[in-house]
Amino acid sequence: MIDSSAVAAVFSVYVAGVVIPGPNFVAVAHKAASGNRSESLALVAGIVTVSLFWASCAILGIGIVFAVFPWLATVVKIAGAGYLVWFGLRLILSSRTVAGAGAPADRQGGLSPAYLQGVATNISNPKSIAFFAAVFSSATPAHVSAGTFSAMFATVGVVAAGWYGFVALALSHPAISSAYRRAKKWVDRVCGSLIIALGVRQMIR
Repeated sequence: MIDSSAVAAVFSVYVAGVVIPGPNFVAVAHKAASGNRSESLALVAGIVTVSLFWASCAILGIGIVFAVFPWLATVVKIAGAGYLVWFGLRLILSSRTVAGAGAPADRQGGLSPAYLQGVATNISNPKSIAFFAAVFSSATPAHVSAGTFSAMFATVGVVAAGWYGFVALALSHPAISSAYRRAKKWVDRVCGSLIIALGVRQMIR
């Protein structure tokens, strides 16, 4: 038996959370504009994989774990924020390369590196961790049936893949990619600065 009201609550909460720009959005947008479409979608697959992992943890009670061990939440937050600052600095440093050379993370082209970049970006994203541990957890019932769990799991997968896939497809359009190459230095600096700001903001909150 599927609890449709619980699934609807998860859908509304997750849609609101996923469309708010954050490190995941910036990473997808940058990869889509600077790389090819298949690598952008591979990065999206990595983000979706981690979103499904966090959703499973939230449904099974990760919020309780962080409540009992608050130091664990702090460690995860600081480590994730540190990764975002490092990633943002790499983008800024890569802006010094000539147009078309690609960022350090982009020069190692291929689907596997792109997928792993998506995994690393989302699993270290303090925004995702905080969202699933607090907001998402509060929208899920204390106990769910296998059917309800599967429906919630599928909802997260479809919403994440649909939104980030749309961003990847839209921004990897040839016209947008060409515009990115012309303005690579400033786009990389803006994206890098945004990611650093997000990391610092999470670190000091």
